[in-house]
Amino acid sequence: MKKIVLTGGGTAGHVYPALALVDDLKKEYEIHYFGGDGMEKEILKKYPYITYHQINAVKLERKLTPKNLLIPFKLFSAVRSAKKELKKVDADIVFSKGGFVSVPVVIGASKLKIPVISHESDLSLGLANRIILHYANALCTTFKDTAKRKKCVHTGQPIRKSILDGRRLNIETNLPVLLVLGGSSGAKFLNDVVYENIDDITKHFFVLHIYGKSGKKLTHQNYFGVPYTDKIEDFYSTADLVLSRAGSGVINELKLLNLPMLLIPLSKKISRGDQIENAKYFEKYGYASYIEEEEASYDKILSELQKIQKKCLKNEKKVKKSEKIEANDKILKLIKKYERK
Repeated sequence: MKKIVLTGGGTAGHVYPALALVDDLKKEYEIHYFGGDGMEKEILKKYPYITYHQINAVKLERKLTPKNLLIPFKLFSAVRSAKKELKKVDADIVFSKGGFVSVPVVIGASKLKIPVISHESDLSLGLANRIILHYANALCTTFKDTAKRKKCVHTGQPIRKSILDGRRLNIETNLPVLLVLGGSSGAKFLNDVVYENIDDITKHFFVLHIYGKSGKKLTHQNYFGVPYTDKIEDFYSTADLVLSRAGSGVINELKLLNLPMLLIPLSKKISRGDQIENAKYFEKYGYASYIEEEEASYDKILSELQKIQKKCLKNEKKVKKSEKIEANDKILKLIKKYERK
C-alpha cells in the first residue's frame, strides 16, 4: 500500500480540509499526519487509522521582533527533523494544507524528492504557502482568481462529506435560528456582540452560539451556546442564517449548504486582510453580505440580519443540498497524478 503524509496546523482551518480527503485516501494509502503540539494533535486523536508524527514548528511573527532573527536556525533544525521522519515513513506523496507547521515538512519532502501537493483556502496566498509554492509540484486553490500563478490549479475547497449529513438539533422555537460562530478559537468581537445585546437579539432570533476559547457559558431564553463542537453539521442543519467570521473553510461549507450569511471578517489590524478579501469576493458573487469590523455596530448587524432573513423568506431559500463535493475529487486526481510511481 502506498503512503501519504498530510500536514498543516495551527488552526482547525488548516486541519479539517486535509481530513476531508481521508475517507477516500484510506482506501489506497497508509495515512500519516505531520503536525505540531497544537489543535491538530487533539483533532487527530479521533482518527485511529492515521499515524500522528509531532514535529517542530517554526512560527514567523508578523511584527518586527528579535525572535525572527532565530528563524533560519530553527527552520534548519525543523527541516532536518522532518526529513528524518519522512525517511522513516517512506512517503509516496505529501499533501499540505498550509500553515507554519507545514513549511519544514514540505521543504524536507522536496529535498528527499517526495512529490508535494499543497492547498490554499484564501483568495491570496498566506505566508506559508508563498514559501511552499517554491517547493510544491502543484498548489490547489479554492478561488479561481488565485490560480493565475504558475503551478496553481483551481480545485475549490475540500470539504468533509459529513457536512452534508447534519441532523437538526432538538430546539423548539418559532423564531428564525441564527448561528453565530468565529472559527475554531472563537471570535471575541462576535461573542461580545451577542453577550452585550443578548436581551434584544433573542427577541428576533433563537441564537445558536459556538463561542470558542474566547467566550463564556451563558444561560438565557432563546439561546444555546457551546465552546466547541465536532458535529458542526448539526448546527448548520438547524440554522436559518449565520453570523460568522470569513475564514475560507467555514464560508465555503456554508456556501455548499446554501446557508445565507452575514460575514464580519477579521480586522486588518490583527490579520493580513485575507478574511476581508474572502468576504468581498463572496459578496461580489452573491453568496454573502459583509460588514467590516470597524463599522459593525450592533444596530447595523441586526438590520442586515433582518434584511437577509426577509429575503430568504421571500425567496423560500431552502435549496437542495449538493450530493457531490467536486473539489475533493479534483484534489484526489492530482494526488494520484503526482505520487511516486
